[in-house]
Amino acid sequence: MDAIVKPWPKNPSAAQPISDHVRAAPQPPENRPTREQAEEAVRILIAYAGDNPAREGVLETPGRVVEAYEEMFRGYRECPTDVLDKTFSESEAYDDFVLVRDITFNSHCEHHMMPFYGKAHIAYMPVERVVGLSKLARLIDVYALRLQTQEHLTSQVATAIDEILKPRGVAVMIEAEHMCMSLRGVEKPGALTLTTHFTGSFRDDASEQVRFMTMLRGGQR
Repeated sequence: MDAIVKPWPKNPSAAQPISDHVRAAPQPPENRPTREQAEEAVRILIAYAGDNPAREGVLETPGRVVEAYEEMFRGYRECPTDVLDKTFSESEAYDDFVLVRDITFNSHCEHHMMPFYGKAHIAYMPVERVVGLSKLARLIDVYALRLQTQEHLTSQVATAIDEILKPRGVAVMIEAEHMCMSLRGVEKPGALTLTTHFTGSFRDDASEQVRFMTMLRGGQR
């Protein structure tokens, strides 16, 4: 199977418009705090919670938290076009959609900075070329490993696939549990939130949505 790296257009006006969040990773703020300032902020939060930041058990916690943040929010340093820039050409005879189901992910709610996690399901109808299946899973992480809302995460993933691969249609469904609802507030653990986003043939043809949902639910136990 021949891999083809698609050149990214240097002149965006000459191609179909690409959304800013698809074209590049977010630019960090000009006044981004230093690591030392971030660790000091954690010490302040520890004290605000009622603990002593100088206590032995939490003495090294600020450094650990900052390191964890660098890992959990690495999506701010990643670009969707870099993830989906390689396609495979020997698929001209394939005219149905490709479905990748049960892609696990972890994210953080931008309202409370608490985790939400679950599964993403992605389908797209390729035109001449297909993308490696693992790339779709990586795309989820690019957007999930940022402060997010589930609704925004769903639409961003669908938009990126639609604008980069230019398929006949995209379907994205995400189901997740939110810790800001499970551990605080109404405290309802186990409640799931489902969001969907459809483009192209999936949006215009209700039968394709039904087929997507049937294939999605048919294999779940």
